[in-house]
Amino acid sequence: MTQYQAESEPTWQTVIRLLRWDKPAGRLILMIPALWAVFLAAAGKPPLPLVGVIMLGTLATSAAGCVVNDLWDRDLDPQVARTKSRPLASRALSVRVGIIIFAIALTCAAILAVYLQPLSFILCVAAVPLIVFYPLAKRVFPVPQLVLSLAWGFAVLICWTAVTGKIEPATWLLWGATVTWTLGFDTGYALSDREDDLKVGINSSAIFFGKYTPEAIGVFYGITVGLLAYLGVKLSLHLAFWLSLALATVGWIWQYLTLRNPDIQRSTYGEVLKQNVWLGFILLGGMILGYLR
Repeated sequence: MTQYQAESEPTWQTVIRLLRWDKPAGRLILMIPALWAVFLAAAGKPPLPLVGVIMLGTLATSAAGCVVNDLWDRDLDPQVARTKSRPLASRALSVRVGIIIFAIALTCAAILAVYLQPLSFILCVAAVPLIVFYPLAKRVFPVPQLVLSLAWGFAVLICWTAVTGKIEPATWLLWGATVTWTLGFDTGYALSDREDDLKVGINSSAIFFGKYTPEAIGVFYGITVGLLAYLGVKLSLHLAFWLSLALATVGWIWQYLTLRNPDIQRSTYGEVLKQNVWLGFILLGGMILGYLR
């Protein structure tokens, strides 16, 4: 977005960009593990009001996460090509407005969390520090994508316990698969910023793994497949699940091979992220249908 476009757009559009609602892939990719958890915990038939609460809750939570990230990074983002036009980085919105919007989004998430089981609500509260301080991880921790992955993992713990009221062995399998999946796709996405991150002096898993980054992503995806397969056996899921896992595995192998290409276009990293959204929903469909006999 050019400076002229940023100055001429209506304020509501600028707020939409701050919340990243103009880029649905990043919002949906948090919703996916939450939906995995609620459908698996409920044997494919969760209460529809609970599904609605979880979908709205992930939207509110991801919005809060995006705003707090931009608040922390408002002086770093102008130095990175992909993020320099963000509303707080370009000063299209003030810090005060950003704080107010963050508070509103977090309040909405908290109101929705009241609907959940007591253990789920406690887990929601426990997730807040990760959401608030994740942006600082890139300044002090060599693999900040791990912090994001752990935050993503809370979606599984919260939503599973929202159905059952407890954490079960299968919960941890799905949690582990979510953490490694997130490490895989977010490390791939971090490749698009690697040169800028090195220039600015912040950390990322793409920098940490260096020339072995595609191999690391392949390992993360491989562990994800193994954990999901074990989960499928443990829950006695049927053919549809295994077909969806096979399709996802093919997609992740393709991504690994694509990311190994030294002549990859920068835009491809965003396409890989979007592809993970589709793979996540394919797996969700397989999980739901996998309970049908």
